[in-house]
Parts: sequence; structure tokens; C-alpha cells
Amino acid sequence: MSEPDAAPAGSQPAPSNLVLRVLAALVLAPLAIALAYAGGWLWALLVTLVSIGLFAEWLTVVGAGSAALTGAGTVVIAMMGASVAFGALKTSVIVGCIGGAIVTLIARGKFVWAATGFAYAAAALLASILVRKDLVNGFSALMFVLLVVWATDIGGYFAGRSIGGPKLWPRVSPKKTWAGALGGFAASLAVAAGFAAGGIGKAVPLLLVSAVLSVVSQLGDLFESAVKRRFGVKDSSHLIPGHGGLMDRLDGFVAAILAAWIIGFVRHGVHSAGSGLMVW
Repeated sequence: MSEPDAAPAGSQPAPSNLVLRVLAALVLAPLAIALAYAGGWLWALLVTLVSIGLFAEWLTVVGAGSAALTGAGTVVIAMMGASVAFGALKTSVIVGCIGGAIVTLIARGKFVWAATGFAYAAAALLASILVRKDLVNGFSALMFVLLVVWATDIGGYFAGRSIGGPKLWPRVSPKKTWAGALGGFAASLAVAAGFAAGGIGKAVPLLLVSAVLSVVSQLGDLFESAVKRRFGVKDSSHLIPGHGGLMDRLDGFVAAILAAWIIGFVRHGVHSAGSGLMVW
């Protein structure tokens, strides 16, 4: 979610909004890190609840938020989360395929958007849990992705505010600038350099991975912005003070964690994706 509320260079953001953003981050970030460290069913529970929230917000944004559709999606995502948390990945995938078809049928006129939203939430669920389930490098891989996304967000926000300049894609996200995009990209490389300096992975591969994840994160942010603009929505919800909704806060992470899992899966397989991401 890089440069989400960036103002033109020389202007000042609303102090109350910036304070709310900082306070919310100070509460939510340590909680996310603690549950990520705990792993197991605690992390799976958090991810499942968040994925349900993502699906519900998506339905609201696209104007398909009926009780039947939201309820069906909630049940299916909860079953998927429970299955994969306790090692039944195939069951989770089967439940997701059958449940996704049911959700699509319930949606009727909005079936394409409902199916897309379900796939979005389900992908976030599976990738987030599977990356962490790597017993050797799961936590370090998850923290790497989180920190790259956060650094991209923060670097983009402050670079966009202080430098301003040409807009990145004004039709989709009028406030984002090329300076913000490059600032976020540079900040993500600093995360990779920090991991390498700490002996967690090799410098060149981590720099390349962080570069990919930063770009993907920003594309995920633009994708969410495009969906909201398509339906004339500013924020996906007002759940998180100063940040909007879960989609607003996690758009970049969803894209990045999916890309991270794909990289890890291709290199080391389904159950060692964390090692595949971090060990080169």
C-alpha cells in the first residue's frame, strides 16, 4: 500500500490521520509479528480471520455483499484454514474448489467479481500459512516478506510526500508518484541488505527477491486501487483507524506473499517454500 495518502510536495498531511496511522501500526505490527513467531494454529487462525475479512470487504466494494454470499464464503474459508493448518493441504484445496464454485453460483449477476474475490482471499490464506509452515526457514521468510512490504509502504509514503513529481498512474491512483514508487523500492532493498548483513541469506539473491516482491507489492496496491475506482469506493472499510480496511492495508502483502510462495514452491516444493525463498 505504498504512498496511500501522499500529499503533493510541500503540503502537510492531516496530523490526526498520521497519528492514527502510527498508533494503529504500533498496535497491529507487534501482534502480527508475535503470532507469526508462534506459528502453528495461532498464525493460521489470524490468517483465516483476516482472509474472511478480505472476502467480506471485497464483496462490499463490488456491491455483492449479501448475507448468503458472505456466509458461504466465511464457512468455506474457515474450513480451508483449518484443513491446511493441520496438514491437510489437499483437503483444503478440494474444499476451496468446491466452495468457490458454490460461492460463484450464489453470486449470480456478480459471479465474476465474487469468484475473483474468493480467489483473492483464498490465495492470501494458503500462501500465508504455507510459507510459515516451513519448519526451518518459515518465520524468517515470513518476516522478510512482511518487512519488504512495510518498507515499500513507508518508503513510498515519505518519498512521495517529500519529493512529489510525476504521477505513477493518475487514472487509477491519483496520489501515487514515481518518486514514491522508487522510494519504496529502495527501502525494500535496504531490508534485503539488512538480512544479508545479519547472516540470513546471501546478499545478491535476497536483493533480487526483495526487488521482485517490492514491485509485486506495488502492483497489488494498484490492483486494489483499480477495483475500488471501478466501483467508486474510497476505502474498503473503516476497520483500521487511519488505514481504512483490511484490503487497503494488506493489498501489497497479498500480492507479495503469493509471489513469495510461488518462488519458494518452484525452488523447494510445497512444504519448504520458506527455505526456497531464503536459501540460495
